[in-house]
Amino acid sequence: MKTIESWSEIPEFDDDKEEAEFWAGHSLDPRLMNASLHRQNVRESTTITLRFDPQMLSRIKRLARHRYLNYQSMIKQWLSERLEEEISKQNDSSGKSD
Repeated sequence: MKTIESWSEIPEFDDDKEEAEFWAGHSLDPRLMNASLHRQNVRESTTITLRFDPQMLSRIKRLARHRYLNYQSMIKQWLSERLEEEISKQNDSSGKSD
């Protein structure tokens, strides 16, 4: 069985049968697979701690459940939307001449 060590070694297939025949005689090098895995970069997400009034957090969770969302994801969405609004306001005000 031939081991594929580069993605460029995989040809274009005309149909599923041709692809099945190819993979019957070939396998991927594990290093190739490992190199293609997405590893979360520390800079992509930073953990922070926020303190909420228990009643407010309960209301947020209830609203998130109603929208079929994770409450933390919903909070991040809200913050992102508000951040864009604030940046837009800032850009509008800095662009005006007095």
